Amino acid sequence: MVMAPTDPGPRSSDGTRRYASIKDVASRAGVSYQTVSKVLNGGGSVAPATLERIQRAADEVGYVPNVLARGLVTHGTRTLGVIAADPSDHVLGRFVVAAQTEARRLGWATVVANVDAAASDVAGCVEVLSERRVDGILMAAPQAEGDADLGTRLRGRLPVVSLHHIQGLRVPLIGSDHVQTGTLAVEHLIEHGHRAIGVVTGTTGRRVTLARLGGGAQALRDAGLEDRNGDWLQEGDWTIGGGYAATLRLLDRHPELTALFIHNDYMAIGAVRALYERGRRVPGDVAVVGCDDAPPARYSVPALSTVRVPFEDTGRIAMAQLVALVDGEPAPKRSTLLPVVLVRRESCGCEPEPEETA
Repeated sequence: MVMAPTDPGPRSSDGTRRYASIKDVASRAGVSYQTVSKVLNGGGSVAPATLERIQRAADEVGYVPNVLARGLVTHGTRTLGVIAADPSDHVLGRFVVAAQTEARRLGWATVVANVDAAASDVAGCVEVLSERRVDGILMAAPQAEGDADLGTRLRGRLPVVSLHHIQGLRVPLIGSDHVQTGTLAVEHLIEHGHRAIGVVTGTTGRRVTLARLGGGAQALRDAGLEDRNGDWLQEGDWTIGGGYAATLRLLDRHPELTALFIHNDYMAIGAVRALYERGRRVPGDVAVVGCDDAPPARYSVPALSTVRVPFEDTGRIAMAQLVALVDGEPAPKRSTLLPVVLVRRESCGCEPEPEETA
């Protein structure tokens, strides 16, 4: 039978529980405030009996170190901020979780600030994290690309590593080779004999969209095919519904298309539904290749061919780079681009490759 503690710990004047302080520990242990401060902050040694008494008192009153207060003395909190976009985005979630895991492995805590998609207030998130005295910021919000003032706000303030370009500020950029993503996808469709290739793009103006478009266009030119102009492109919004609607618009303009390159897997799932409703078989009538290798890709019907982007590796490397900057190491002179890999499954007409079970 587990007994409740007899002492609920220190309380405020209104009776509510408050965090125990060093003074509470000193009072319980019967030693001076200075002695407790020295012991709990690792600043010196005391007699073993005194050390045991202080540690027992700290446990009894529920003492938790005040990292912010300690940071005023040490000029660091060993806490890193992460500015991220929509938390429901599973792709982004893989990156953020990997980054947080790496931070913990290196002995750092993290605080995540999510950008309001409507307000796109990246600068506001910077202020929130700065007020909490983080030692550096990892930027994982594509809204940063469109904020003309963000570089000015960040300059000289904190070490920053980003997945996305920040106007007016040179920071280490960590990401994947999205030109290669587009090249691999379109080359694969061309190798399967396709010439009427439509493209459902990501959001217009995003650097990842432009890079994937550029890689696909280069693959067409290398094969001696005309570079598809805007008539064969249709913008999506990265969602399943967006891919569905964009594919219907492409089919209205080009019912003769035999292949689709789609800028992420969620839009590709919507595209497969649109093709089904139009009586087009996948891959019998239209081959489909997506991007990212999102979790649903391997379980869709048919299983989705895609270009795998290493989100977990990106998060791990980005966080390790940020910790290195905070520790005083020099920033890399160029961006870090991780390679991507084509994953052949059923939606392009390939035999599925063997995969590890989940």
